[in-house]
Amino acid sequence: MTTNVSWLPFEKEPVGKKGLGLIGFPLSHSFSKQFFADKFDKENIQDFYYDVFPIPDISLLPELFNMYPNLLGVNVTIPYKKAVIPYLDDLNEEAAAVGAVNVIKRTQMGLVGYNSDVFGFGGSLNKFLQHKDASMINNALVLGNGGAAKAVLYQLPKMGILPTLVSRSPAPDGITYDDLTPDIMNLNRLIIQTTPLGMSPHVDESPAIPYSLLTPRHFLYDLIYNPEETLFLKQGKARGAKTCNGHEMLVLQAIKSWDIWTSDL
Repeated sequence: MTTNVSWLPFEKEPVGKKGLGLIGFPLSHSFSKQFFADKFDKENIQDFYYDVFPIPDISLLPELFNMYPNLLGVNVTIPYKKAVIPYLDDLNEEAAAVGAVNVIKRTQMGLVGYNSDVFGFGGSLNKFLQHKDASMINNALVLGNGGAAKAVLYQLPKMGILPTLVSRSPAPDGITYDDLTPDIMNLNRLIIQTTPLGMSPHVDESPAIPYSLLTPRHFLYDLIYNPEETLFLKQGKARGAKTCNGHEMLVLQAIKSWDIWTSDL
């Protein structure tokens, strides 16, 4: 199989191997390729490959799977977690409830969407909130309204935490950054950052929350993992807040993705 499509990582699909990968655009911040390369090496898995597919438009998804007949599935990242849904043949119950997909599996019934972000976020946040000062956290601010935010908003109530969506423009059942009063900041000791602000190489950006109102009682969680400490986390730490980045969430969601892809092999 040969092709001249510039966004494909290689002209010929590796012979005798099942394919996995990551779609998004751009993909300079990809964690998954190295994670799976390390996994395959450590566990001596030789019949799989994992690569990145920086497709410039989500409408190219069917073409990708047609060109790579051994492609078993892909992870999905920014900006396609919601946009990919119309191109799928089915969603599992959790992905349908969240309204966002970050795992696609090729099945006999077609392309099926899943959401492993819920699993990764829940496991990571639960560990973060084991801190002795995290007791009685019942409310959280969720910054951003993209696909990652949807997984967070779905999972928090299952952990007994009431989320409030914060975005630049008014959203149903949400507030804007201008609405963040001292009372709201005091009530919501957990703040979860789901936007791309602060992601490498744009490390000098952060959400427009009133950082001066943060205290040592606050817990700041950023889904970004590169850089390891975003400006959002740095500003929180400077005011004594506990902080956590998205690295462990990524590890857990990648493990869950592997389980989804290989569950019936």
